[in-house]
This record gives sequence, C-alpha cells and structure tokens, in this order.
Amino acid sequence: MTGSSLSTAATWSYGLTVALYGAFALRIALGWARSPRALRLAAAVAATVIWAAAAIFAANLPSPRSFLAVNASDALRYAAWFAFIGYLLRGTADGAPASARAALRWPAVVAGTAIVVSALLSEGLPFAALLGVVPRAEFALRLGLAVFGLALVEQLYRHAHSQARWAIKPLCLALGGVFGYELFLYADAMLFGHMDPDIWIARGVVTAIVLPFVAVATARNAGWTIEMHVSRGAIIHSTAITVSGVFLLVLAATGYLVRFVGGDWGRALSIELVFAGALFGVLVATSGRFRSRLKVFVSKHFFSYRYDYREEWLRFTRTLSNESLSRHVGERTIMAIADLVESPAGALWLKEEDGRFVPASRWNQPAVDVAEPADSALVCFLARDGWIVNLTDARAEPDRYPGLVIPDWLARMPAAWLVIPLVTGPELVGFIVLASSRAVVDVDWEVRDLLKTASRQAASYLGQIRANDALLEVRKFDAFNRMSAFVVHDLKNLVAQLSLMLRNAERHRDNPEFQRDMLSTVEHVVGRMNGLMLQLRTGTTPVEKPRLVELESIVRRVCSAKAAGRGAIALELAPALALGHEDRLEHVIGHLVQNALDATAEQGDVAVRIGREGGTAVVEVRDTGPGMTSEFVRERLFKPFETTKAAGMGIGVYESVQYVRSIGGDIRVDSAPGTGTCVRVMLPSDDAAQGARAREAAA
Repeated sequence: MTGSSLSTAATWSYGLTVALYGAFALRIALGWARSPRALRLAAAVAATVIWAAAAIFAANLPSPRSFLAVNASDALRYAAWFAFIGYLLRGTADGAPASARAALRWPAVVAGTAIVVSALLSEGLPFAALLGVVPRAEFALRLGLAVFGLALVEQLYRHAHSQARWAIKPLCLALGGVFGYELFLYADAMLFGHMDPDIWIARGVVTAIVLPFVAVATARNAGWTIEMHVSRGAIIHSTAITVSGVFLLVLAATGYLVRFVGGDWGRALSIELVFAGALFGVLVATSGRFRSRLKVFVSKHFFSYRYDYREEWLRFTRTLSNESLSRHVGERTIMAIADLVESPAGALWLKEEDGRFVPASRWNQPAVDVAEPADSALVCFLARDGWIVNLTDARAEPDRYPGLVIPDWLARMPAAWLVIPLVTGPELVGFIVLASSRAVVDVDWEVRDLLKTASRQAASYLGQIRANDALLEVRKFDAFNRMSAFVVHDLKNLVAQLSLMLRNAERHRDNPEFQRDMLSTVEHVVGRMNGLMLQLRTGTTPVEKPRLVELESIVRRVCSAKAAGRGAIALELAPALALGHEDRLEHVIGHLVQNALDATAEQGDVAVRIGREGGTAVVEVRDTGPGMTSEFVRERLFKPFETTKAAGMGIGVYESVQYVRSIGGDIRVDSAPGTGTCVRVMLPSDDAAQGARAREAAA
C-alpha cells in the first residue's frame, strides 16, 4: 500500500471513530448530572476521540511530533479506560475485605508506569517507521497493556453480582474486543518486527464497531446518565433486516461457489439455488412462527424487560375494543390476551346464570362443546387462587398447583397450554384456554403479572358488555310491559262499553234503534280489539304514516258511544282536518271524554268543542268536575301510573300525550280545584300538511 492510499484509508477509518465517539461524548456530557462514573466514561470516550484525531493527523502529516502525539494520546486513551474500569471495579469490591481492595492499586500503578514508558519510547521516531522496524520494547509494553486491559475486563465481569452481569456484559464485550484486537496488533508486530499497516488502519473501524455495545451498557446502568430509548419495533425490524442481509450474502456466496465449481452446470445450478433460496426467504419472512421467535429473541437479549408495556397495552385495548373487526367480543378478548404470549389459538368459557361455565367463543380452534360445573375442581381452583395454570407444569409437577384437578376434556386437548382466569372483583366470570405458543415463551413472573392484569381488564370489559346486554333486555321487557299496560287500559275501556250495553239490553232489547246502536258498538269494539292485536305485534308506534282525518266525525262517534246511559254531551263542532291516525285519535278523544264523564256528577256538564287556532286544529273537552291542582297537573298528570281514580291505572293520559306529541301536536290542561277542567288537544291541521308537502316538493 502506498503512502497516499495509506493516508486516505487511515483518514476514513479513524475519522469514523472521531465522528461516532465525539457524538457519544457530547451526549454523555449533556446528561452528566454530576455522576462520577459518567464523568470517567466521558473522559475515556473523549480520550479515544483525541487519539483517533491524532492518528489522522499523523497519517496525513507524518513527523516525529505527530507520531509522538499518536503515542501520547494512545497512552492517554489506555489510562482513561483503565481509570473507568478501575472505578467500576472499586464499586464491585466495596463489600470485599480491605486487603482485596488494596490489591487493586498495585496493578494500576504498574499499568500507569507502563503507559508513561510506552509513550516516551517512541519519541523522535518518524511516522515512516510504521512501515519499517520499530523497537520491540515498545511493542512488548503495548502488548502488556492489552493483556492488562483484558485482565481488568475479566475481573470486572467476574466480580460483578450475578444480577448485575446483564447490565455490564455489553461493556465487557466491547472493551474485551478492543483490547483483544490490540493484543493481536502488537503480537503480530512482535512476531514480524514491524507493525502491519492494514491491521493498524483497521484499528479505527474496530474501535468504532464496539461503540454500540458501550452505548447499550451505558443505557442499562443507572449513574452513567444516558437514556437511550430504541423501540422494540425498531430493534425487531433492524434485526430482521440484518438476518435478511446475512441470508442474502450467504445465498450469494453459495451461488457463486456453485457456479465456480459446477462446471458446465454451474450457471444453471446457481440460478436454481438462488430461486429456491429466495422462495425459502419469502416463506420464512411471512411465517408467524418466525416473527414470534424473533420478538422473543429480541426481548430476551436486548431489553431488561420482556415487554414494552406501553405498546402492549395499547395493542391490547385496541384489539379488545375494535368493533370494526368482524368478530364477536369474546373472540376479540381471546385474540387480545393470546397476542401477549404469541399464542395462535384459544377458547373462552363464560359463567351462566345457573353457575355453569359454558363455551362462549373460540379463535382458530375447533369447537369444544363441554360445560364446566360451578363446583368442579378447576373452577374452584381458579376462583379461589386466581392463578394462571401452565398445563405443562401442572402435568409435570402437580404439587405446584395444590387442589387442581385437570378435567378430562382439557387433558384431551393436545395443544392446550395456559388456563387464564377472568376475575372481576371476587367473582370468576370465566376463563380462557390458550394453545401452545409459536415460540418458546418462559412463563415467568413478568408474563404471569401481565396476563393477570390483562385478564382482569378483559373480565371487566366482558362484565360491562354483559351488563349492557342485560340492561337492554330489561328495557325491551319494560317496553313490552308498557305496551301491555296501554293495551290493558284500552281493553278496560272496551269492556266498560260492553258492560254499559249489557246493562241497557234488558230495558231496550225490543227497541230497534237500540239494537242498531248495539250492533254499531259491537262492531266498534271488534275493530278496536283487532287494532290492539296489531299493536301487540308491531309495538306502540303506528304502522301507517299520519294522514288527514275528519275530526268532526270522530268526535260525534265518540260522544255518541260515551253518552249512552246518561245525559247528552254538549257539542260545538266545526269542520276541521288534522294529521293523525283515525283509530288513535278516536282513542285519545274517547279517553279524555270518558275522564270528563267520570269526573262529573250526574247534574254536571261535559262539553266538546272543535276549533282552529292558526295552523292548528283544536279539540277541547270541558267538564264541571272537582278539578285538579296545578301541582298535580305539572308533576303527576302526564306520568305513567299516576291517577286520581279509585280503579284507574294512570295510563290513559300518558299514552295520549305520547301519541299526540309523536305526530307534532300537544295536550294542554287548564284546571283548578272546584272549577272543573279544560283539556285542549292541539293537532297539526291540513295547513301544516300542505306546508310539509310543499317543503318535500321543494327539496
């Protein structure tokens, strides 16, 4: 390698070290916060930057001074890293005897002396000596420093507590790699009597390569004051890309080798091999098992905790509440919990009213039509302890789950793995059986805690869904009961009409006019009963849309039927059309007239008037009865089951006002004790209908 190419390669190699270590030193300095360990680490990283910069300077401007600067800065780098490792070693030896702590000082003194001597031995030597002969004494000293550095790294890892080795391991790997490469560099120089230029140039890249390990160790150890947050998704994707790159390199190398040694068949064989390898790569990349194992590998080797709890909880709640999925809520519950442990299938059992636990949902699993009794050993164990049952452990070590008896149907499920209870408060509302995971997942305390928390959240969610369903069912029954009350009230009025007709039949059986009225009444009652039967089938809302009806004929028909057997009702009628349903309006007006008659004594008066007020048709019913207080009218009259009658049900007025308001009208009451009552039914008239039709036409 010529001098020009040597300078260029060295500039790129050591320039990479300057850039990376400089940025890392700046990051540590920004988060130093008076931490002694962070200060010593920053000093070691800064010394590495100075050493790399001096190497670039010496490679481009070789001179005795530049070479002296390289050796002096290299000695400074050794001293800074030794000081950092020694400070960490002193922390691990805090609990050791005083003699052991004192023994650490002598190697430090020897190493410091060797560093100074190695820096001075190279004074005055030209940079061209890199390509020639260099005194073996300097190589021997540097070789000794590399060995001493490896010994310090070994002592640091050995003296670290077993629980702290996870945090210190990346640093030991990084520094072990650096000092190991230094050992290789100077051993080669001692063997051949000169330093190999290529090994010296690669020294910068090697130093830069180990920096990510130092950064990971810094992030893992409190007090080194650097907070690196690399999401699990980024690590997983980076790892997947790395694995893909390695696979493609191996595939390309294998294809080249086959092509090189395959002779005439080499080209065809290499093409076939590349195609088969690419197909296999696509298969692996789309494999759920591969992704699961990759996630488990990354979580186990790159992070102190298995889960990124924020991401896991967001995914759990998103799956649980995502109604856009075309899946039942029970199936979404299984999916949300199964994703936490990479399980591909599961089934859900929920508690019924009789206490049994019956299959409610399943996901990627054949149907299991087996109900578990409320007093079974499995249910009693889950309800009592709330433990997550690992069926593999339960079969191998039954003593770990005292009182648990695995049911036969569960023992016959070959893929059954975990039984997760769904507990809300003190009650067991169900349990989930998950199939074996795609990857090997150690069900340790962290997995159990996450599953227990998620299962309680899922149990609360399922309990809320079931409570809402029960409330909806109660509301349906309430609506049906309300409708039944309306129908019973209407039947009561019809029975009253038939009873009145029967009472008068003995006296007027031979009267042709009475017979005609009786037939008319029976026909009316039959029509009303048919209407009530239709109402029971369709609900309280009328099937047909409102249409224009003649109020005068309705009022005359109602008053004629209600006045039989007592004095006539005073009528003041005018032609008027109103929007509504004839049978329903007849029912409303008939109820108000009947109330007026019931409230008025024999000598009292009842009057009905039809009029118009603007675009509204008005049916007014007056009586001279005892009247009502304004408080009763305001607070009780229009509410269901409120009445002043001894045998009343309190439904008629409520039903009437609900219907009238549903078609755009209203009912107003003017009453006072001792002065009687005036009820005014305000109905949309034909003018309102014409206006509505005009608006529809314009639209």
